[in-house]
Amino acid sequence: MTYQRIQLQRYLVLLVILLWVTLAQPILTGAQDPKPASVVPVPQTESWWTARHEDTLALLRQGNIGLLMIGDSITQGWASEGRRIWDAYYGHRRAVNLGFNSDRTEHLLWRLDHGEIEGIAPTLVILMIGTNNTSARHDSPEDTAAGIQAILATLRTRLPWTKILLLGVFPRSASADDPLRKVNAAIDGQLQAYVDNQHIFFLDLGQHFLDDRGRLA
Repeated sequence: MTYQRIQLQRYLVLLVILLWVTLAQPILTGAQDPKPASVVPVPQTESWWTARHEDTLALLRQGNIGLLMIGDSITQGWASEGRRIWDAYYGHRRAVNLGFNSDRTEHLLWRLDHGEIEGIAPTLVILMIGTNNTSARHDSPEDTAAGIQAILATLRTRLPWTKILLLGVFPRSASADDPLRKVNAAIDGQLQAYVDNQHIFFLDLGQHFLDDRGRLA
């Protein structure tokens, strides 16, 4: 066999390998089963969000925190529309409001990874998150539940002596047949699997907002 023929065969083999790798790449990438966006910590990019995060860190550095309420705009609303009730029932419990408007699970994960539970040991965390995963990105119940599970794991690791009250995701939309309502209900159905009734507890308040036909009251 001539030298030229050996070189040609080597080039052909290399070409076949390169072609196979190129064609197989989409299959290999798909087989890796990438994490859903709901569990990958990222911040919101709006300036108000960053400013609120920095203000929150400054408040937490004062210490003596007994209660954390963590979530999205529903929780943040205790600082405005619900301020009177907050002051009456939670202020004396050394409570801090960690609700951020429009937050999804991945935004909350980022906040927890960037100082919002460092150097504190609250007695209780009340957590409600997930409805923006449903509305903004139309995450599946499984993906949203995975994000909440990641949050719970972070809280349990970094606040080992703190009890966690996990609230069910509130019902969306007026009609009981609305697809988004069904998604949130499916999320709540999965959340109960994360409860041990020793460190993590679950409470579903959704029925208190519905009439006897399942419509938002």
